[in-house]
Amino acid sequence: MDSEQIRLDQRIVVLKPNINRSFAQHLINSGKIEVNGKIITKSSFKVSSNDNITVNIDPNETKIPEIDIPIVFEDENCVVINKPVGILVHSKGPFNHEATVASWLKQKINIDDFGKTSKEQLNDRNGIVHRLDRGTSGVMICAKNQKTLKYLQKQFSNRKVTKKYIAIVHGNPPQNHAIIDMPIERNPKKPQTFRVGSNGKKAITEFKLIKRSKVFSLLELIPETGRTHQLRVHLSNLGMPIVGDTLYGGPESDRLYLHSRSLKINIPGNIVKTFEAEIPKSFDRLLS
Repeated sequence: MDSEQIRLDQRIVVLKPNINRSFAQHLINSGKIEVNGKIITKSSFKVSSNDNITVNIDPNETKIPEIDIPIVFEDENCVVINKPVGILVHSKGPFNHEATVASWLKQKINIDDFGKTSKEQLNDRNGIVHRLDRGTSGVMICAKNQKTLKYLQKQFSNRKVTKKYIAIVHGNPPQNHAIIDMPIERNPKKPQTFRVGSNGKKAITEFKLIKRSKVFSLLELIPETGRTHQLRVHLSNLGMPIVGDTLYGGPESDRLYLHSRSLKINIPGNIVKTFEAEIPKSFDRLLS
């Protein structure tokens, strides 16, 4: 018999894969979850696989609020944004009460142009060319139509895009400039994370030291590949975790100190553009 107990919000995500954890917590706080016939309002409430859990979803609860996202550039084919920290790029399923880049983008695109399939309807990713983690801010490009989406995504897959990030890490690098060439694989012991491993996919990151203090260093990061959590995993593996990245051993802070500084890409019309997002003032404050 499986007696292992986990948090209620985690259990709901397992039972209902189309509900993300944030929305599960919202349902719990709203009194919409019953455990063995009793309403539970604490996300941390421990449950086991033997417990009977009822999820009462009100369609009105799924209405997504509107948000404002700073626009760096926009034309008839694409829109470049400065993604705020804390904003998801897209939801993991249809039941998500929080605003995302994808939900914001709906006002900019003609959904019918994308020829939605049932899977695309579930993931709701129309116009999303690439991703930034929730905690990462900065430059991100989105497509307004299917033709542009494929045009831009091909450049990412063929490594024709130059991305530059800045990060504040805990510690000082042994050298001012280096190439990190370490394969990355999913961590089987903690599936939501990744690690450096011999069975992983090729991952290359260039870093340059911009500024250092006694405790922290400001780095420019140029990923040649685009693996999930690549920058975070590489820096953590070198003993220089990003400040605020508690998932990979970084010290706690008010945010993840990782920012997408610039993006060089060819937009429709065969025009090469470099888009930039101003470095948040919090970076200077932390270093000083």
